Amino acid sequence: QVLLVESGGGSVQAGGSLRLSCAASGDTFRLYRMGWFRQAPGKERVFVAVGSWRGDTTIYAPSVKGRFTFSRDNAMNTVYLQMNSLKPEDTAVYYCAAGLNRGSEYDYWGQGTQVTVSS
Repeated sequence: QVLLVESGGGSVQAGGSLRLSCAASGDTFRLYRMGWFRQAPGKERVFVAVGSWRGDTTIYAPSVKGRFTFSRDNAMNTVYLQMNSLKPEDTAVYYCAAGLNRGSEYDYWGQGTQVTVSS
């Protein structure tokens, strides 16, 4: 079992920055990849970024590439999403997710953290 807890959400003005954290606990040795997703009001949850749990591989959605940065601290069992140059359209609940293999599905999800960007 893996527990994911996100933090770092909040309210900022357009152009501002936030850093989200996702702390993993439990069977972290089983983790293979960590993803970030977001869900805006009235919309489906969409992919934001994914990174390998151990290694340097990262992939970003086109809408955030160049503004968001995925990073990891394996010693702390934590992944981060640094979000710069935030836009009102980035407003959403952000979720982290853990995958135990190379497949497209994720096995564990966090509870989400709200990010609100005002214009």
